Amino acid sequence: MGINKDQIKGRTQEAKGKVKEVVGKALGNKSLEVKGNVQKNLGAVRASVGDAKESVAKAIKRS
Repeated sequence: MGINKDQIKGRTQEAKGKVKEVVGKALGNKSLEVKGNVQKNLGAVRASVGDAKESVAKAIKRS
């Protein structure tokens, strides 16, 4: 199949969150650091959902 929108959006959100987390840590801005961490983790979950959808689609295609 390929890559689906949940995988793309999740990994993008994960990367943005990591940037916010690092910037927050560098600036000593705990709020930004926490927001970045949450965004990063939500992105990872969304990417995992996309990965699962992809696995199911591949399994269905094989049968």
